[in-house]
Amino acid sequence: MTAFVLNDSMKNGPGFVVEERPSDSPFVEKVWRSDSGDVGSFISVVNANWELVFTRQRGKTYVHLRGPETKPTLAECPEEAEFLGIEFKVGTFVPLLPTTRLVDAEMELPEAIAGSFRFGGDTWELPTFENADTFVAELVNEGLVARDPVVEAALGGHPPDLSPRTLQSHFRQATGLPYGAIRQILRAQQTVRLLRKGVPIPDVIHEGGYFDQAHLTHSLKRFIGQTPAQFVSAPAPISFF
Repeated sequence: MTAFVLNDSMKNGPGFVVEERPSDSPFVEKVWRSDSGDVGSFISVVNANWELVFTRQRGKTYVHLRGPETKPTLAECPEEAEFLGIEFKVGTFVPLLPTTRLVDAEMELPEAIAGSFRFGGDTWELPTFENADTFVAELVNEGLVARDPVVEAALGGHPPDLSPRTLQSHFRQATGLPYGAIRQILRAQQTVRLLRKGVPIPDVIHEGGYFDQAHLTHSLKRFIGQTPAQFVSAPAPISFF
């Protein structure tokens, strides 16, 4: 389990603590929780994953499906709110919903009442940070969540013996994005992890397979909304951490 503080560079407050944990589920990337804290706004960066987000605010609970994001945007953090998120692995999808509808978008599910919400025509008890994996297993058993093994194999470096067109079709159906876009997003996220660990920029360029520093700068500016120098010297609060 990991906890970290996201500070708002536009305020002097302590920011807020985000707690996350890995998952034993083959469908889930991670589970996280947090609250509004003192962060007024943050950069919502690109993300190849989609997630279920549960927001409790002033006695009401809202449930959203948030899709993959292809560009960074400035987002406002709701006040006096608590959040629980289940981020799904790339290649996991909702069979009843075209994934393309979630790209750079979100969908609000019917309002949660008395600790439950509506999804796929059924009523579901709100999950917790601790039982999120069990909750996802129930969704899978009901056919509301599935995964494409072709996408998983390709991203794992073992693409099946398929034509490029067929492989591309699998990615678009399962993720809403082309294979190339997914790879670029994942590389940008890994690059940010390296920078956050203090890895020198020349080493980041080498490990990320960038041509030069200009290539690295262009990529992070496009996907994260900050240059490497900005991220290292004065990082703004971003959704990736």
